[in-house]
Amino acid sequence: MRAPLSLQRRWSPGLISAVMLSFAGHAAAASESDVLAQGRALTQLYLACDTQAVWSRMDAGMQRFVRSEEQLSQMCRHSRDSLGEETEVLSETVETLAGFATYKRTARRSKADVPYVLQWEIAEDGSVAGLGLFDQRDEPEPAPTEYLDYVTQAELHLPFEGEWLVFWGGRTVKQNIHARQQQQRFAYDFARAVDGRMHQGDGTRREHYYCWGTPILAPADATVITAVGDQPDQDIGSMDKANLAGNFVVLDLGHHEYAVMGHLRQNSLRVKVGQRVKAGEQLGECGNSGNTSQPHLHFHVQNAPEFGKGDGLPAFFVDYVADGEPVPRGEPVRGQVIRSD
Repeated sequence: MRAPLSLQRRWSPGLISAVMLSFAGHAAAASESDVLAQGRALTQLYLACDTQAVWSRMDAGMQRFVRSEEQLSQMCRHSRDSLGEETEVLSETVETLAGFATYKRTARRSKADVPYVLQWEIAEDGSVAGLGLFDQRDEPEPAPTEYLDYVTQAELHLPFEGEWLVFWGGRTVKQNIHARQQQQRFAYDFARAVDGRMHQGDGTRREHYYCWGTPILAPADATVITAVGDQPDQDIGSMDKANLAGNFVVLDLGHHEYAVMGHLRQNSLRVKVGQRVKAGEQLGECGNSGNTSQPHLHFHVQNAPEFGKGDGLPAFFVDYVADGEPVPRGEPVRGQVIRSD
């Protein structure tokens, strides 16, 4: 399993392979028109290679990721020399969700055969929390799967209490970055959000996040077949790419269905391999271990017992509430606020 386990979402193949950052939990941007204006202004600064101005707008996490103003300048000059000037803007879109805003601009460039997409993640205070540039053809399609019509045999309940945000979930790549990968085709990332924010304070510490340390529960009666609990939790802004899921549990649900739950808190596991658990029994706590940019829970169902193997399966949950409406059985999708009924 790779980066989709994290809350990072922007990829930038080719020209700017380094410039993609998480946009973890800033306060919500004021309005779509404000985001549109800010995105346009930032784009003009970038196209003019005014990297001093762009660098000064980047938040601390983004500056750590890019490393230096000189590095940003090199990237900007390389993209300008390779792609040329903008000749036609094809589309502009704005998306807001749980305390961040995304401005996405697709345009033709004088030296490029295909349109390129420039994307900004913008916080309420106007700071830049993410940047990506990529060939429009590199926007991924969902991984092919023969399980689109599959219905989960296990009766799955939400693996937590209280209200949580579906950060990634759904069957399209726009809804769910995991949909690009066969093993995680129908995966979810869940995080808690209170009043439109995923954290209190400035979000620079794990403890600031509302889901940090909250109990993670067994979604169904199952047998524990994998339990890893000794991986360290990452500081905000750093990720462990060598241990992608961090601390995680794999549950045998029966019917060749296996639930994977990742990024659990170090030393929080209450279960061991071979243990039989009941639905609602605590497995551990939500953490920030592995390849993740902020505390959250990764959840997916697959048809193989080994982590990251086989095919991802749809994960239907029962008896939950989504955006205030009861759902007897369904698949949560990005942007919904969900809780057990």
